[in-house]
Amino acid sequence: MASQGIVEEFLALKSDTDADMLTMQCGDFYEFFAEDAELVAEELDLKVSQKSSHGSSYPMAGVPVDDLTPYLKALVERGYRVAVADQFEGASGDHYREVTRVVTPGTLLETDDAEARYIAAVVDGADGADGTADFGLAFADATTGQFLVTVAADADAALSELHRFDPVEILPGPAVRGDDALTRRLRESTDATVSLFEADAFAPGRATHTLREQFGRETLDSVGIDEDAAVRAAGAVLRYVEETGAGVLPSMTRLQSFESSTHLELDSTTQRNLELTETMQGAGDGTLLATIDHTVTAPGRRLLQEWVTRPRRDRAELTRRLDCVDALASAALARERVREALDGGYDLERLAARTTSGSADARDLLAVRETLEILPAVAEAIDGSPLADSPLAEIVERPDRAAAAAIREELDSALADDPPKTVRQGGLFRRGYDGELDDLLSRHAEAKEWIDTLADREKRRHGLSHVTVDRNKTDGHYIQVGKSVADQVPEHYTEIKTLKNSKRFVTDELEEREREILRLEEARGDLEYDLFCDLRDRVAAHAELLQDVGRALAEIDALASLATHAAGNDWVRPALTAPGPLDIEAGRHPVVEQTTEFVPNDLRMGGDADGAAASGGREFLLVTGPNMSGKSTYMRQVALITLLAQIGSFVPARSATIGVVDGIYTRVGALDELAQGRSTFMVEMQELSNILHSATEDSLVILDEVGRGTATYDGISIAWAATEYLHNEIRAKTLFATHYHELTSLADLLERVENVHVAVDDAGDDVTFLRTIEEGPTDRSYGVHVAELAGVPDPVVSRADEVLARLRADEAIEARGSGGSSAEPTQAVFDLSSGQFVDDATTAEATDGGRADATDSGARTDASASAEAADGPSPSVPQATEDVAAEIDDLDLQELSPLELMGRVKEWQDRLDET
Repeated sequence: MASQGIVEEFLALKSDTDADMLTMQCGDFYEFFAEDAELVAEELDLKVSQKSSHGSSYPMAGVPVDDLTPYLKALVERGYRVAVADQFEGASGDHYREVTRVVTPGTLLETDDAEARYIAAVVDGADGADGTADFGLAFADATTGQFLVTVAADADAALSELHRFDPVEILPGPAVRGDDALTRRLRESTDATVSLFEADAFAPGRATHTLREQFGRETLDSVGIDEDAAVRAAGAVLRYVEETGAGVLPSMTRLQSFESSTHLELDSTTQRNLELTETMQGAGDGTLLATIDHTVTAPGRRLLQEWVTRPRRDRAELTRRLDCVDALASAALARERVREALDGGYDLERLAARTTSGSADARDLLAVRETLEILPAVAEAIDGSPLADSPLAEIVERPDRAAAAAIREELDSALADDPPKTVRQGGLFRRGYDGELDDLLSRHAEAKEWIDTLADREKRRHGLSHVTVDRNKTDGHYIQVGKSVADQVPEHYTEIKTLKNSKRFVTDELEEREREILRLEEARGDLEYDLFCDLRDRVAAHAELLQDVGRALAEIDALASLATHAAGNDWVRPALTAPGPLDIEAGRHPVVEQTTEFVPNDLRMGGDADGAAASGGREFLLVTGPNMSGKSTYMRQVALITLLAQIGSFVPARSATIGVVDGIYTRVGALDELAQGRSTFMVEMQELSNILHSATEDSLVILDEVGRGTATYDGISIAWAATEYLHNEIRAKTLFATHYHELTSLADLLERVENVHVAVDDAGDDVTFLRTIEEGPTDRSYGVHVAELAGVPDPVVSRADEVLARLRADEAIEARGSGGSSAEPTQAVFDLSSGQFVDDATTAEATDGGRADATDSGARTDASASAEAADGPSPSVPQATEDVAAEIDDLDLQELSPLELMGRVKEWQDRLDET
């Protein structure tokens, strides 16, 4: 096609696709034109030239055909969907182009990343045939063939599952994309590309047909998928993968459904707060996964991440994993032999997908062969060692080892030891693999030998000296003779070029031999390509077996990683029980202990070993103590130890009995989402609301402050009521860290509530945080001391101490004036000054001016006036100074970044300067 028509062809193809950009093959290059060229040049720093067409000039940017993959990968990882148009030769010899695939974040096969690359579909069941309110979710990893489907009870549960799987691309169903609020939450809660796929793909009938075509008519019944929404989500994902042209449908060999009841519930807030795979700052280092990851293969790391984000509730499965970790941790030499055998293995699941898509080259098949060799090596390391009596032996026997050996042997007999990168240039196969190929190779070798020995023959035959035979792209093969003897060449030599010191000649026989070599090389290339495609297809036919082997090796790698960390860090095997006690002796934070000398602490909560609730047992711990003393670390380590036990890992403790929980819920820290119109307090209340709606009596709840973002009385009231609700209605195991010391009186009112505190040594003028948890409450937060540690100016700290001392004196006098009533409450009216309920609203109203703690600004009351009369007049203190002192005492450094703290200090200085 003439060059002037190329741009028009590009624009026509681009108009027929909904991809973000198109690249079109033009000979040896893939070209981008017009706006796509400018965009790709900006993103990838490509050089832009100009292409003229019909009087117009268009930007053009291109990459060589063999170099397209890294550019595609870079564009797709930036969230672009790129259509690829390949060039074909028509019957008349002209060229045309067709879009052969659309590469999207969820269908990018060319990746070396160990992370899973899920494409997800989410369907609102209320829009379906059965009219349910459930949400259907499907997750497919096109790079590995993994295909999972489930049902979520509501939008919040659906978003939690999406956060857990962390897809790279999401297909919202028609009702979801039509819900602006839900679509906004979808985009806010994930970094995934949201692709609007055709609504027809989500239709129940079409989705059912798509699934049956892929997995067979009985599959939906056999895997227990009976929800309309789930079927529609799964069908849409399959249809999308098919229409993008990824070619990986044959690698999707099994459809697996799962229920939320089989896994530990971890909402997105909890995953963020516990820093499972990403820190609060978005880093990968310093996370639980990074800490326990000692895997030696990419699939092993991917599986370990899946375990961390999707802990199990099945005690039988967890016990099986613990048995494996126990055996590996106890047998150091055998464990290292297993890890050495695994090291260097390739990603069989992804290689299987590449074979089915037709994108695997000879080196990929060589990687398949080398990784299949690992399976018997791992089996040998397990056999005859202490590991042989563990479930590890069952894991290596799970794949069909005989079939795997047959594939390995065929690849070994077929492939050359160092095949070329491309599959069309020959050199892929060993001698003896194919008779026809061997014949071509022999004839080619003979022809090459004839040429290689031609110079010596011509010297002897014609008595010539200075004769060489060589070739170049311009002249082909030629005989080169020195000028001094050029006039002695025989008549059948035909001169083709004269050089300074020599002449070049050809002969009819040489030209014929050259044509023969070219014919043989072309025939060899075509035959080897056909043989390779056949070999690749035979390997692809065993994609499910490759996946089985890959997953078995990945599981052993992940288990060995857990054992390696346990053995190196003095972790112990937890005892798992039915929902029951949490009994941890000398527990440690698994991440923090890696970087600092850690003070272990015990925890005892819940029922007996059989899961029965202990009479009057402690299931709700109110944790008090200073800022920065370790309350948050203590509570997080309890959550992480519980989670580790439920992935099948040993735990950082002297001993641990873990009652399996159905979910872990956390409310930690102070974050705001002002861009979405949600303040810190609103986010806090939404997180609390989710916990109160989602947690059950078999859950573990971690609350690190509730109600601190509003007025003191409002905050205490919310915290008080939430405690009662968690204790009386939900009955979940709960750790609640608070600076509202009034809440500690709840231990006298609610039978399963007990107080613990972080010990402090405040002898003399020094305050030392001991980091140890002791029984009982504390009544101080040491906020002024923490402000001093943070570098707040000395005058502010000194003045804060003075104001705090006066406020405490006022509080003590108020408490004496109230009579310290301890009568049983008869109404839900709480007297903050006495720490008790009162049965007369008038009494509560009369004492409402009194301070509950040092967090209020300290408006002077009748009680404070009495204090002045008894102890002399209080110094005249500007209201701004009292406000600053109260704010310092109320300061929680764990909720502030250093930058935020500097801003607060500057604000206080400015306010004090104005008084």
